Amino acid sequence: MSEKRRQKTAIVVVEHLEGAGVGGVATAARLAKAGFQVTVFEKNNFTGGRCSLLHYEGYRFDQGPSLLLLPNLFAEAFRDLGTTLEDEGVHLMKCEPNYNLWFGDGESFVLSTDVARMKTEIEKWEGKDGFERYLGFLQEAHQHYELSVTHVLKKNFTSIFSMARPSFLRHLLRLHPFESIYSRASRYFWTERLRRVFTFGSMYMGMSPFDAPGTYSLLQYTELAEGIWYPRGGFHRVIEALVKIGERYGVNYRLSTPISSVKLSPDGKTAQGVTLFSGETFTADVVIINADLVYAYNNLLPRSPRAKALEKRSSSCSSISFYWAMDCIIPELAAHNIFLADDYRESFDDIFKLQLIPKQPSFYVNVPTRVDPTAAPDGKDAIVVLVPVGHLLDDGADRGLNPQSKQDWDAMIKKARDAVFSSIEGRTGASISSHIIKELVNTPRSWKDAFNLDKGAILGLSHSFFNVLSFRPSTQHSTIDRLYFVGASTHPGTGVPICLAGSKVTSEQVLKAFGAEAPWGEQGKGFTKDRREIDRAVKASLLGDETIMDYEPIRLGAVSPKHG
Repeated sequence: MSEKRRQKTAIVVVEHLEGAGVGGVATAARLAKAGFQVTVFEKNNFTGGRCSLLHYEGYRFDQGPSLLLLPNLFAEAFRDLGTTLEDEGVHLMKCEPNYNLWFGDGESFVLSTDVARMKTEIEKWEGKDGFERYLGFLQEAHQHYELSVTHVLKKNFTSIFSMARPSFLRHLLRLHPFESIYSRASRYFWTERLRRVFTFGSMYMGMSPFDAPGTYSLLQYTELAEGIWYPRGGFHRVIEALVKIGERYGVNYRLSTPISSVKLSPDGKTAQGVTLFSGETFTADVVIINADLVYAYNNLLPRSPRAKALEKRSSSCSSISFYWAMDCIIPELAAHNIFLADDYRESFDDIFKLQLIPKQPSFYVNVPTRVDPTAAPDGKDAIVVLVPVGHLLDDGADRGLNPQSKQDWDAMIKKARDAVFSSIEGRTGASISSHIIKELVNTPRSWKDAFNLDKGAILGLSHSFFNVLSFRPSTQHSTIDRLYFVGASTHPGTGVPICLAGSKVTSEQVLKAFGAEAPWGEQGKGFTKDRREIDRAVKASLLGDETIMDYEPIRLGAVSPKHG
């Protein structure tokens, strides 16, 4: 059989980082649909990386992501693969309200897609003209969202010249990349309280709102305009569905199979496969690495100046995450809760400048049982708490609270746990410590060990201006042919929907290199119908329709794919 007609082979290496599960399995499915024979090598005995589940005697916890944003990107990905979320058994439930935010003085703020509710909440603190300024903020955030999806998420930036594309360059300043989210929000909100309400979301990018580019107000926009969603059964249902789709197209998953290195040609210029720790080798026409990028350059490839340079790049934060099985329901907590530190700027400085745990941390509390009762036994709650902390220091993974001394992990965990207990009880009145029957914990060290995350940084490299677009590590290795990357630390960036979009960018780059056309189009009946269903649900919640407020799953319509 000629080289042209021989079926191409691809290896996807998933050693793991946040979003890697999505990026890896989606890329595998896309390439398999395009005709490649794909093998996925996974370090762990489960798929999904941080986007996986923890279990304890009938309790279920999302180990990482616990809310689904940008639902249309998910619908588009499944449409590209010839199916729909609904057809694959993924039922999205809309969370309303989005969050309950709690302040140190006992006051709270409800973030919602319900316009009438938001008007009342905003005018309470900003006065009658505050709502008009809020609409102005939304208009700017909408602009950031639409421009980013069109010109960043769905485009590759293979060199510095990519930023010179007229279609992108003429919009650059409208994205406000040289101003922080906090400074942009301050133009619309006059109270410190609401400036915090509309900037805490930068934590999703692992950045301080005082450093994160103003562009990322798009996160607030998608939450307020499209809503927050949750897959019934846990976020891993999305991963499971993508794995099953890939397997139908012939993807072979090899779990509990870490690789020791990428196999290169004798001249070191072409990727030819992978080598396992057992010494066994597997050859392929192309290798796609979905492991943590810094880890991959320094452990799976020959050491190089590029690898050393990546180690010095600024990283996102890490976290101490608690997973609590409760013996009762805690009614004071909603599905998504944010507790903001009184010393807002100082708390972020502790994390991102000193790499410490803040004296008084801001933190996120997720109670999945509010949306999906199957997350815990009847009459009980499952609770997940994420406390952002600094990542591990370069010169010692065992340092943290005090850069001058070895880290006492037990003390670090106790400090975070005590802060959570006191803040929740002091602000909501709920005493929860005595109702915990089981606790599971993740720390910067465990994130690093379990998922090969450099410095234990849960969101990969930072998203400062000089770490995105053409400045972010490329989706293709610069000197090794047929070696590609997908995931949080390569373009377009971190977060499950962003990595999902990145899988399309990388897959199309691979197909172009082999002279193949992508077997999916820009639009399709299934995608259009899915989008209508999502938009219908959002519109209903904006109008306060109680049929949406009860967390009923939204059915995403069937697809009539043009290809495959």
